[in-house]
Amino acid sequence: MNSNPLIGLACAAEDWLTCDMSADVTHDTRRAVLDWFGSMLPGCVQGPAVPLTRALQSERGEGISVVYAAGLNGTARHAALLNGTASHTAEFDDIFRDGGYHPGSPTISAALAVAQSEGASLSAFHRAVIGGYEVGCRIAMALQPSHYLNWHITATVGTMGAAVSTAMLKGCDAEGISHAIAIASSFAGGHQENLQGHGQIKPMHCGHAADAGVLAGLAAAEGITGSLDSLNAAHGYASATSENTGDWVKGLAGLGDWTPISRMTFKNHGCCGHIFPTLDGLRAAQAEHLFEPEDVARITVYGYGPTKSICDRMDVTSAQDARFSLQYCVAALLYTGGVRLAAFTPESLARSDFREFMNKIIINEDTEISAKYPEQRQARLMIKLASGKQIEHFQLTRKGDPDCPLTDSELFQKFDELTHNVVSAEQAARLKYQVMTSDELPGAVVLTCHNGSKRPQNPIKDT
Repeated sequence: MNSNPLIGLACAAEDWLTCDMSADVTHDTRRAVLDWFGSMLPGCVQGPAVPLTRALQSERGEGISVVYAAGLNGTARHAALLNGTASHTAEFDDIFRDGGYHPGSPTISAALAVAQSEGASLSAFHRAVIGGYEVGCRIAMALQPSHYLNWHITATVGTMGAAVSTAMLKGCDAEGISHAIAIASSFAGGHQENLQGHGQIKPMHCGHAADAGVLAGLAAAEGITGSLDSLNAAHGYASATSENTGDWVKGLAGLGDWTPISRMTFKNHGCCGHIFPTLDGLRAAQAEHLFEPEDVARITVYGYGPTKSICDRMDVTSAQDARFSLQYCVAALLYTGGVRLAAFTPESLARSDFREFMNKIIINEDTEISAKYPEQRQARLMIKLASGKQIEHFQLTRKGDPDCPLTDSELFQKFDELTHNVVSAEQAARLKYQVMTSDELPGAVVLTCHNGSKRPQNPIKDT
């Protein structure tokens, strides 16, 4: 392994261009692509990608990449930007737990747009996705957890993952991929205030990462260079955005022995992943003790740092706020049985019973649980019932994590639920077959409005 982490990662990505791919890795890649489509399609009819299609109509260009939010084709960068934005809107996109990173939104958005533009094979697309995950997830491990204090890691590292996928699809070797990573490191931004604060910019973080990554990959493919010390130099990316120059021993551990795309978390709830251990623990406690919301006097949650710093949120005025409020999501789970798309409708956000229940929830950080983060995501719940009964539950992991994965059947159920108001049942079944079984590169998808009519094809007239 090269002592320079950037070059070592680029060499690992290059290996995916020609190495034998096991059936398991291929299947894991297909699962990631299907999950991306399931997460992306709801963002084509609501959220910032919709007005963004109007704002950027004149910049769509003459390309053949599918811009799913617009129902039209455009250039690869245009498609990557809008599809990347759409794919992070519903907050259902995949997670690489050990890096606290969502690789799918930027990486697959970029890879699919470039693959369509280049007329690439399905195999080339899959290999580019795997390579982008390989590099992005490992950089995330090296930067975390300190990077996350001020930076939105999917917005930042996602740029590099997208650049790798693009460079691979453009035929770059390890040298070209290295320069794509280096160039992307200068484009990699997105701070925590626009993740935690008010506003609609968070999904655009992923769209920008996909777009900027495509730009970096295209530049590298034409011979433009960057500093190959961009990741670990004294003034490089890790030093600028995390403690020291990054933990590259951790980031590169097992390189060549396992690949991140086979260790993905697929979300089982439509909210911030830091809330998942609480929701899973509450479900388990409720199944065992059979209590209802009105039986609860108080719930005290003990979690790791971001459980408290990001998700202790009583000021909920929008769906984005609600997705990052542990109190809101707990109320939604207990009153409706799930935290999926229906939990964040205007009607749900206006429910007085949710709001009243939120006052019963207290969140604390537990030092022992925090010491295991980010590799383990745990929560300890203390539930006091109105009867005086005390219930304690310790949640060891999250449903959907690699040690408690969603089955294919559960992943398909999630896909069907997320897409049933966006595409017809026939279109969903065709897309599922195309992604999971066929050798065909995914292409256009016909969206429908909520009343079942075809969505207008001219985004400038879409409302």
